[in-house]
Amino acid sequence: MGSSTASRIPGYAPPANAGPARYRTSNLLVVGGGHVSQESDPRFESLLDFLKESRGFDFTGYKRASLMRRVRRRMAQLEIDDFAEYQDHLEVHPDEFTSLFNNILINVTGFFREPESWQFLAETVLPEVLAAKAPGSPIRIWSAGCASGEEAYTIAMLLAEALGDDQFKDRVKIYATDVDEESLAEARLATYGERQVADVPPELLERYFDRTNGRFSFRKDLRRLVIFGRNDLVQDAPISRVDLLVCRNTLMYFNSETQTRVLSRLHFALSDRGVLFLGRSEMLLRYGDLFIPIDIKRRIFRKLAVPSPSRASVVEPPAPSLPADPDPVGLDRLRDEAFQASPLPTIVLTTTGLVAYANRRAETLLGVSVTDIGRPFRDLELSYRPVELRGYVEQAQVERRIVEVPETEYPRDDTERRHVKIQAIPLVSAESRLLGVALAFRETTAERRLRDDLSDANHRLEVAYEELQTTSEELETTNEELQSSVEELETTNEELQSTNEELETMNEELQSTNEELRNINDEHRERAARLDQANSFLDAVLTSLHAGVLAIDANMVVQAWNRRAEDLWGLRADEAVGEHVLNLDIGLPTAPLRTPLRAVLSGDETGRQSVALDAVNRRGRPIRVRVTSTPLLNVLDGTTGALLVMEAEGDEPGNGG
Repeated sequence: MGSSTASRIPGYAPPANAGPARYRTSNLLVVGGGHVSQESDPRFESLLDFLKESRGFDFTGYKRASLMRRVRRRMAQLEIDDFAEYQDHLEVHPDEFTSLFNNILINVTGFFREPESWQFLAETVLPEVLAAKAPGSPIRIWSAGCASGEEAYTIAMLLAEALGDDQFKDRVKIYATDVDEESLAEARLATYGERQVADVPPELLERYFDRTNGRFSFRKDLRRLVIFGRNDLVQDAPISRVDLLVCRNTLMYFNSETQTRVLSRLHFALSDRGVLFLGRSEMLLRYGDLFIPIDIKRRIFRKLAVPSPSRASVVEPPAPSLPADPDPVGLDRLRDEAFQASPLPTIVLTTTGLVAYANRRAETLLGVSVTDIGRPFRDLELSYRPVELRGYVEQAQVERRIVEVPETEYPRDDTERRHVKIQAIPLVSAESRLLGVALAFRETTAERRLRDDLSDANHRLEVAYEELQTTSEELETTNEELQSSVEELETTNEELQSTNEELETMNEELQSTNEELRNINDEHRERAARLDQANSFLDAVLTSLHAGVLAIDANMVVQAWNRRAEDLWGLRADEAVGEHVLNLDIGLPTAPLRTPLRAVLSGDETGRQSVALDAVNRRGRPIRVRVTSTPLLNVLDGTTGALLVMEAEGDEPGNGG
């Protein structure tokens, strides 16, 4: 990192205040506008419960004013006034869920949105984050509420510029999550229009996007390092050990209570001195014990470690006085032996996540030894395998209630399958001070075996899926790569399906065009046949006339020349048609015809024009020819040409002059 990150990112100008602002704020404050009073409508609350139960979307933590406004807007489009009636409509029309969620989940995002904040992140924050990492160590990024993926790919470009392609591919994993499956599907495609990439600096656009048919696709070799998945910030466990967490313009939709819960989870997700990047509409003015601002104007904060009480205060409260005993047993030893003798494998954690105690059953079943006492729980394999426990521990700490972990299969070296249920139990003092969390494991292998014996084939498939899931969790890194491959295959499959649909549509259009062409060809054949009949009839009429007949158009170009004209002048029809009538090389003087022909063609003369001329026929004999000009009239266009009839005076039919 010899130079600043910004120097390697084209399109950025240096900021006016290059140095990061570091200062604390008061501990009294609001997040994203603070608490908003919420009107309670039982029918609306019933609708929210229905959405949660039927589709798994929990909107109960959202601000009621904006949430009700968006739901009412969708109801108004359907001309429904009552929430209960709209719930009935959803039950009858399942497709309506998609339209409703599109109205509620406003996915507004973009590349380099609020560029000044991204510039500061690239110039100041990322170099510090990367400098704090050991060489070659993994870098974990979480884009929460990623919508259609622009912010996740923005982070990818900044890190690729800072690290180079090789280190980026070896070290970086970017997790991008959202509750909207449609937006996640769009993000996985990683294909955007010109308007969507308008804010990407030209050099970055050239380096990280491939252009095809007016669309821009993010580079596939870097795309596989961005892992997309569904995650509800309110309900689901957070991703852990994150170095940079981008959650922009998401908190502002939650009420104050939900914001507190979500921020506690984001605090847990970050690694020590991890960075939280919020949107311009969000502020942390009530959480000075969790985050410290790096630059409050740009909404960039650093995680603060939660102060930990002494170990003795967590697990060793003052012992009550006991009456004298002739053979006294130390109370600490008695308490320790009771804990060790517990039939349930139990591990006690401090509020800062250190392992305080583990009983014998925990050592036997879970492989936790005395050497693990005092170690961070996150360093134990048990913390993330066979199930991610840190999220449940954090939930028990924040909500101060017992959190049940769903039954899971615990891998053993022997061939026997074992199952356990886990409880995260908050340990609270009499003064309501949180002392720590106990993790209690109860083996349910026998119960599970009984259920398996009674289950049907579908249940056996579910068990096989759980086994596969356990194996995937044991190979976390491999699983992430497989997820990327699956996402690429899904994207390719979607592209192939889309291409297939386009080909089918084109085939239908070609068939339709082919039918139209057949109809046109049939019409042309019919017209050609009629035209041939008309031409044959006209040719027969002209041939039957005793006089020589020729037809000219408005430009005096010969259009028809009958057999008698051939006999009279010795000029065939194919030699005469297409020639100017006054330029014909025949024994008839054409100059005297100029005036009457122009009169006929101009429309000044509606009747016939007749001229008697001395001529020489094809045998060289002098003859007297009367040329009569008649206008050719069209109902719409008026005079379109003329008809010339040439009769040799004193000539007999078939005489030929």
